[in-house]
Amino acid sequence: MGGQPTSVLFACTLNSIRSPMAEGLLKHFHGRRVYVDSCGVRRLDVNAFAVAAMAELGIDVSRHRSKTFDLLEDTSYDLVITLSPEAHHRALELTRTMACDVEYWPTFDPTVMEGSREAVLEAFRAVRDQLRSRILTRFPLAGAPNV
Repeated sequence: MGGQPTSVLFACTLNSIRSPMAEGLLKHFHGRRVYVDSCGVRRLDVNAFAVAAMAELGIDVSRHRSKTFDLLEDTSYDLVITLSPEAHHRALELTRTMACDVEYWPTFDPTVMEGSREAVLEAFRAVRDQLRSRILTRFPLAGAPNV
C-alpha cells in the first residue's frame, strides 16, 4: 500500500488494554488525519491500570467502550494492526476478502504481571511505551523528531 493508511484498526484479545492504548496513542499523535478504532476478539471494560498509564501521558482512555470484531460499525480499514495471536487470526479471517493490510505487533499482556501495585503499573507502562515507540516509527510525525 502506498503512503500512510488513512484508517487503522487495532485489535487484541479483550479490547481493554493494548488496543485501547494503541488507539489512544495514534489519535493523540495524528488527531483527525487518521481514522482510528479498536476492537477485541472478546470484550471487557477498559482496565484501570491502562487508564492510569495513559493518563501519565495526558491521554484519557477512561471513556473507551470495548467492542468485538462483530460489533464494528465499519470494516473498511486500510490497515489492521493486531497485538495478540488470537486477534491476529481473527483479523486474517475478517480481511480474507478485503483489500486491507494486516500487521502483527506481538505485545505483552501486562495482566499476567503479579506483585505490588507499582510493579503491575510498571508492566502497563512498558506496554504503553512499546506501543508508543512502534506507533511513532510506523506513523511518523511530519517534520518532527520522534516525541
